[in-house]
Amino acid sequence: MHRLILMRHAEAERAHAGGDRERPLSPRGREDAARIGRALARRGLRPDVALVSTATRTRQTWDLVQDAFGDVEVRIEPDLYDAPAADLHAAIAAAAEDAGCLLVLAHNPGVQLLAADYLLQGAASPALMDRMTGGFPSGAAAVFAIDAAGRPSHEAWLTPRDPGLAE
Repeated sequence: MHRLILMRHAEAERAHAGGDRERPLSPRGREDAARIGRALARRGLRPDVALVSTATRTRQTWDLVQDAFGDVEVRIEPDLYDAPAADLHAAIAAAAEDAGCLLVLAHNPGVQLLAADYLLQGAASPALMDRMTGGFPSGAAAVFAIDAAGRPSHEAWLTPRDPGLAE
């Protein structure tokens, strides 16, 4: 793996009769997911493999993001639902040899904590650390280059409300 995209699902409805796992995307979340997918694709950030949580909101986010990428191997992973950073890291390690670019689509706080850990490992600037650890908004994506020794370095930080994402 030479690139990793860590992504949080887009905005979901606040409540659902079926419980948290079944919460669908909100209308805004649907728009945001499609917008982030197009922004990633425009930057040439197309995954070979995507690991996606089983939650309805993550699967719906993936469906909308994938429209911008075309054919990508997707693996719906039960262990990614509400997973802590260590479990996300283990899933990434297990899939690393299968992809040049791996996308992981999961939930906070695990996604945010893992991104912060990667920023620390990559000696990111204090300004970038503040920006990314101040919150990982719904639909946001953190992109890391991974060197031959497995060390991450920050490449991009995209949020659905970034002015630079205008169509």
